[in-house]
Amino acid sequence: MNRSGNGGSSIDHVWAIRDAVAADVMRICEFGDAHIRRHYAPLIGDDAADRQVVDWWNEVQIQSAVARGLVVVAEAAGDLVGVAQRGWNGSDHVLYKLYLDPDHQGRGLGPALIDAVIRRLPSDTARLCVEHFAGNVRAAAFYEREHFIVERIARSDTSSALDVVWRARAP
Repeated sequence: MNRSGNGGSSIDHVWAIRDAVAADVMRICEFGDAHIRRHYAPLIGDDAADRQVVDWWNEVQIQSAVARGLVVVAEAAGDLVGVAQRGWNGSDHVLYKLYLDPDHQGRGLGPALIDAVIRRLPSDTARLCVEHFAGNVRAAAFYEREHFIVERIARSDTSSALDVVWRARAP
């Protein structure tokens, strides 16, 4: 159990981070449906935001990742408040999802989820990569603070906001 204060407020925010299990699949899909479009639409447009949910937060994708032990979730008061999913790009381990309920941002949960993912990596892992849309300046600033260094940018054919920024750091 982790605790993080709220910038001097007397309210403590408590969460538990654990491996996702099969019973979590629909909750994770619902979390994606509730938060991803709203997050991405102003950054990359409605159509691209919809594609993110349809392509990456569907039951088949989530079920497969959970079954392979690639997803961790954060819960607070019984609610799902964060999701992190790793995978691979070639031989590199990649953090493909790191999303928080907006009410739980800015309280240390994002770094705690990264730490949970890192603890699950093989001991000989040399680096952890992450990718984000160039239009997502908030993600860029967060990953900078978490010591992920830009390695390359994959240009989009349609919009510079859809360029994909690849970063890496030592675990």
